[in-house]
Amino acid sequence: MTTPPTRNLALELVRVTEAAALAAGRFMGRGDKAAADRAAVEAMRYMLASVEMEGIVVIGEGEKDCAPMLYNGERVGAGGPPHVDIAVDPIDGTRPLATGNLNAISTVAIAPRGTMFDPGPFVYMDKIAVGPAAKGKVDITAPLAANLAAIARAKGDRIEDLTVIILDRPRHEALIAEVRRCRARIRLIPDGDVAAALMTAWPESGIDVLLGIGGTPEGVLAACALRAMGGEIQGRLVARDEAELRRGRDQGYDFDKTLTMDDLVASDDVCFAATGITDGELLRGVKYAGGGATTDSLVVRGLSGTVRQVRAIHRLEKLNRISPIRY
Repeated sequence: MTTPPTRNLALELVRVTEAAALAAGRFMGRGDKAAADRAAVEAMRYMLASVEMEGIVVIGEGEKDCAPMLYNGERVGAGGPPHVDIAVDPIDGTRPLATGNLNAISTVAIAPRGTMFDPGPFVYMDKIAVGPAAKGKVDITAPLAANLAAIARAKGDRIEDLTVIILDRPRHEALIAEVRRCRARIRLIPDGDVAAALMTAWPESGIDVLLGIGGTPEGVLAACALRAMGGEIQGRLVARDEAELRRGRDQGYDFDKTLTMDDLVASDDVCFAATGITDGELLRGVKYAGGGATTDSLVVRGLSGTVRQVRAIHRLEKLNRISPIRY
């Protein structure tokens, strides 16, 4: 059965992440996370207003950053159909951006209204993410050694050949020690677990699996991209203390449940865009020169499974004449 081509919102969303990256890229290495985030949020919100859709922010800046814009529940878009849920992370990796380090990106995803998981105020999730070769082969409740062996079999490798990417946090000391006992390779990163999850589905990255506790919002964003890219992510909510655990259970959240791809985003009709702010294995960062700038973006559409790389050259003097955002 064939259907005529439909509107590809992913190609419109890349303008949103490009704008956020161009605005935030000016702050690379300046040590001011708040100013960089504010610039990215303002640019992203301005560009989202131009997209013909009626969107509700499900994953926003609100709970973690107490942001006045792009907060959870905010309505964005120019109005009219489609009616969508929106997940945004204007800067995934504010600390690497502020210090001039790798893998800061700007991301946005949309899915049909009511299909995106709303984590509410619960911002941490234990995760496992893999690329297409290991999809359906892992189980977050299984022992680590069993998951690594399953990934290695699926890829025709040995466990010693695998590279595991993990956020460099004290909470992961036991996990890191266990991965080392299994003799897999480890890549520790300071921040940026959306990019890290996507690397598992990007052959050139050399990353085979993401493990550990990171952001719940970032998990939903990654699920939108991985669903379209053929990978997989599973998660379980993690409470920071007993009070948060009780509050979550009172609100109906199950901290023992494995959140599958269908739980995190229950539709193939997803669109995702990401633009590099600083250089990384997934995307190159913004480069400024001669009154212009170049950006490198990833654009993913779930219905077709198409993954595009978009390299754009921007004439900043022209942009600054027609936009209130200073690039």
